This record gives sequence, structure tokens and C-alpha cells, in this order.
Amino acid sequence: MLFLVLALIPFLADAMLAVLLRNRQLTASYVRYVIALSAGLVISAAFFELLPEANIEANAAIVALGFFTFYLVEKTTMLHACGEEECEAHSLGRLTAIGMASDNVIDGLGIAVAYHINPILGMIITLAVISHEIPQAIASASLLRREGRPRNEVVLILSFAGAMYPLGAALSLLIPEELYTVIVAFVAGVFLYIGAGDLLMEAHRRFNWRIILSVLLGGAIMYMMGMVLHAV
Repeated sequence: MLFLVLALIPFLADAMLAVLLRNRQLTASYVRYVIALSAGLVISAAFFELLPEANIEANAAIVALGFFTFYLVEKTTMLHACGEEECEAHSLGRLTAIGMASDNVIDGLGIAVAYHINPILGMIITLAVISHEIPQAIASASLLRREGRPRNEVVLILSFAGAMYPLGAALSLLIPEELYTVIVAFVAGVFLYIGAGDLLMEAHRRFNWRIILSVLLGGAIMYMMGMVLHAV
């Protein structure tokens, strides 16, 4: 049941971020560097960790399905990462909450299935999930504060969204082993969209060489981390 423990880590990260961000404003430039680093981490995790386990020759269509499914989720629910001062004017309504929940369920499922395949892979995917959850939590907390939501409500909403990670992980118990590569392929597509279609685009709203370096640094960190952990 260690995969449930891994899925609890993003949940705890959500709760901690909610507490830390309920009173604090972060500068847009700082948040953009966080988003850029996260983009590199998530894209690298998809290319170097998930796709090699996805049996891409048989599951290329599943990767594409994951990519376009999350594209639809993101665009219809307005779920995306953005800087404190740069979030487009919209409210964090029911559709966005559903988008956050579905994203977190998929992430939790991905963590658990990756762990079932290889515990090291599960740990690496957990780190990738945390990395893209941070800018999303910052954006959500910013929108909630802008709507005038009470501080405790901000914590409650983000904590509830975080609780979807262990729920997704628990669902892995219902999935037969022969479908693991299909799930990994789907999650790889989701990660590619989150990294390249959401985080990377948001980080590059304005040209900045340090943003480029942050993206490359994130990719290099994930690649080197994978090499070290798999070698242990």
C-alpha cells in the first residue's frame, strides 16, 4: 500500500500550500520561474519516464487521447496555471473545481500505476505531479482570494482537491495489470499537454532567457534524477 502513501504526498503539498498562500501574495516574475521549472520537470518525466513504459507502438493513440482529453478539460473548465498578477479574470466555479478534481484523480492513478510497474517510477511521477501542482495551487489560491473567499475556505477547497490524489491511487486497485501500459500512455499524454500546452505557454508570456534556462534546468533535473534513482 506504499503507493497510497506516495499519493498522499501531493495531497499534503496541496494542504500546506493552501495554508502558506492564504495570506501571501507572490510576485508574477517569481511565479513564472516556478511555472517554467515545473514545465521542464513534467515534460521530461513524460519523455524519459512514462513514454518508455507506455509501449508507444501499441498505445500511440492512447497518448494522443490523454493529450486531447486534458486539452478539452483545461479549456472547458478554465483550469490552468498563471501568475499572481496575470490570471485572466474568471471565477473558480464548479466547472473549474471539477477540472481540478479530475486532474488530481488522473495524477493519483498515474502515481499508483507507475508504482505498481516500478516503485522508483512511482516516486519520480510523484515528484512530477507535485511540481505541476505548485503553480496550479498558486493560481487557484490567487483566484479564490480575488473572489473574496474567506481564508479557511481557500484552505478547504485546495485540501479537498488534494484529497483526489489518494482517491485516484485507490482506483488503481480496480485496474488489471494488463492495462497498466494503457494507463501510463494516457497519463503520458496528459503530462505532455500540461507541460507543453499549459505550463510552457504560460511561462513564455514574455520573452526571458532566465525562463528558458529554468525550463531546461527542470528537464535536466528530472532526467538526472531518473538516471540516479534507476541506478540505485
